[in-house]
Amino acid sequence: MLLDEYKDLAEFSVREARKAGAEYAEARIHGGTGTGFMLKNGEPQPSMLEDSFGIGARLVIDGAMGFGATNLLSRQGVRGLTARMVKMARASSRLVKEPIKMGESKTGRRTVRVPEKEPVEGGDPGWLESLLLEIDGRVARAGSGGGVKIPNRIMVASVGVEEKFIVTSDGARVESRVPRVNFFAILTALKGGDAAQRMVQQGQTGGLEVVKRLRLVELVEEEAQTLADVLDHAVKSPTGVMDVVLSPELSGIAAHESVGHPQEADRILGREGAQAGESYLSKDSLGTVVGSGEAFVSDDPTIQHSNGYCPVDDEGVPSKKRRLIVGGKISEFLQNRSTSSLLGVRNNGASRSAGFDREPIIRMSNTFVEPGDYTTEELIKEVKDGIYLKSFTEWNIDDKRLNQRYTGLEAYMIRNGETTSLVRAPILEITTPALWGSVKGRSKRLEFEAANCGKGDPMQGLPVWTGGPDTLLGGVRIVGGA
Repeated sequence: MLLDEYKDLAEFSVREARKAGAEYAEARIHGGTGTGFMLKNGEPQPSMLEDSFGIGARLVIDGAMGFGATNLLSRQGVRGLTARMVKMARASSRLVKEPIKMGESKTGRRTVRVPEKEPVEGGDPGWLESLLLEIDGRVARAGSGGGVKIPNRIMVASVGVEEKFIVTSDGARVESRVPRVNFFAILTALKGGDAAQRMVQQGQTGGLEVVKRLRLVELVEEEAQTLADVLDHAVKSPTGVMDVVLSPELSGIAAHESVGHPQEADRILGREGAQAGESYLSKDSLGTVVGSGEAFVSDDPTIQHSNGYCPVDDEGVPSKKRRLIVGGKISEFLQNRSTSSLLGVRNNGASRSAGFDREPIIRMSNTFVEPGDYTTEELIKEVKDGIYLKSFTEWNIDDKRLNQRYTGLEAYMIRNGETTSLVRAPILEITTPALWGSVKGRSKRLEFEAANCGKGDPMQGLPVWTGGPDTLLGGVRIVGGA
């Protein structure tokens, strides 16, 4: 591993901070290397190369925190970094109203290695280009028989490896190597004066075998054909109060945006208000009923192959499955060392950082609605008149994560328990308690979509999964459609 020769600097950083009087100290050697390739409307763009490596560190003195980072990986560089952090913490300690405590979290001593059948490093650099050209050729041909064209096609495929070595003053020592494969596309289809757009995002941890595991080529081709079908066959959407079945994709984005984000403890405590939004919840909301007895939402960083795989967080704390909503009640928040200490609860290891020069903050990993007891067919048979939202083209939610709307792309009328015609752009507009309060049933299947979740200032984008089963909502309002 690239970081092997620098591990001693992390240990040295923690020792220097403790010598300077730090009550707590941590250091993280953090690096990422990768390659990306882009096509725009079938035309290759310059390759993208990533190579970022350095040390990030934090310390607490007199109840105040100092954070710093450097890519000058030497003892002299670390001494200078420590001096700056000490100066920062001492200067701000006079202004701290509530001292920061990093808590007595259970620390981990672990080595994490994600297996690869086909390593992402050292491969043919032309492989990504050939992959995208094959996908693009299939997409460009989709729907052409019916007069639909997909002239606007942006596609990016990337592979990379993230390496970390984390040391804390209370005993954590965590080494990790996580390879990832990711794909992103924006496809815009046209027919006459009508247009339909789809964003496709897929990703997993592992080697190049991820492409086959995802059925990536076929999946993107199917998405392109769906765009053509919508333009060819979709009819005007009904409006009014009706039952709605959310697919795993819609269940997942709702779980991520209206459960995961508002249950981040730093948002609840107000830290994120000026950076990434607030929360409709308060620190006293544990146990609050926000949904029906059928509402179950979790976040689990330990799922194998997942895009948000993080079995030990960036504060050296073992991660665990976090059950955010259980039977309609708020069960736990996403926590880090300082928020769990402040709230007097167990730390559940939700601290992540996008790079060596970014502070670890509370983040989701793989957020999803828990599966239930129905088959998909049985769930749809429960609906006399309604809509099945299979995919979305747009979503919006307010800063407090309370009011939201989801615009369907592939969506079907349900008549007497059977899906019938495609409908154009139905819009579900609803509040968070109304959404989760209307859950009547969940299917057995559990599927995930990849995403990149943004939060913080400077912005930190991190890989996550969103997912769930098919979820039946009873008596919700569809407010519009094309």
